[in-house]
Amino acid sequence: MGRLKHTGRETKETQENQKTSNRMTALSPHASTLTTNVNGLNSPIKRHRVAKWIKEQDPTICCLQETHLSSKDKHRLRVKGWKTILQANSKQKKAGVAILISGKTDFKIRQVKKDKEGQYIMIKGTLHQDDITLINIYVPNIGAPKFVQKLLTKLKGDINSNTIIVGDLNTSLTPMYRSSRQKINKEIIELNEKLDQMDLINIYRTLHPKTAGYTFFSSAHGTFSRRDYILGKKASINKFRRVEIISSIFSDHNAMKLEINYKNKAGKGAKMWRLNNMLLNKQ
Repeated sequence: MGRLKHTGRETKETQENQKTSNRMTALSPHASTLTTNVNGLNSPIKRHRVAKWIKEQDPTICCLQETHLSSKDKHRLRVKGWKTILQANSKQKKAGVAILISGKTDFKIRQVKKDKEGQYIMIKGTLHQDDITLINIYVPNIGAPKFVQKLLTKLKGDINSNTIIVGDLNTSLTPMYRSSRQKINKEIIELNEKLDQMDLINIYRTLHPKTAGYTFFSSAHGTFSRRDYILGKKASINKFRRVEIISSIFSDHNAMKLEINYKNKAGKGAKMWRLNNMLLNKQ
């Protein structure tokens, strides 16, 4: 009987500790954004593999580039458990970007902005009581650095400390000085200057300064490079909890995943989220 009573007490303590843990988790919620170039989603088999992969990664938000879908193909992006699908498409079924939002989150959308060529889509809203602006970009192969500069200038008024920019920029942010294409190097330098002017940072490079972190493999040239990025405001660096590169089996691009901590904002929220210290004393 003594053993049974002891087990019961342990169970009760475990339940109390779980309640405490839940309340502490509520104080420091975080969200994750997954981004990848899928290189076309017109194949049913590939869509199934991508949907399965998204569910396995379980992000809060998933951003896709090069969907190659039309505006009528929204149903092709459906993933079980994902309540919101937003996309920008061209008429020629090329390019194409999409944002999927998990049904597990409290994301509230206030504004959506997108172009007619399927190159970018921007959403503004709130997540965990915090404002957020998310921009998903697919940049064309030709003239990529200048395209990014022009787009950043166009969206400058929408970019603030709560902005996250993800996507396939189709260019490296590191000038290749060994190359004979000096014009391209100059354009990349100018792009970096633009990013500095707007206080935008390459989050992966900031958190992993000594790691190469390639995201694209060119089978034609047998080379690895960085084309996919997650950019954010320098002032928000403390929000960026973790960023990683995730291998992909359905594209020549690797994916990237960013975890954002909303602890500071959530901690100032309603009193219902405060930790009850009495729970810690009930041992």
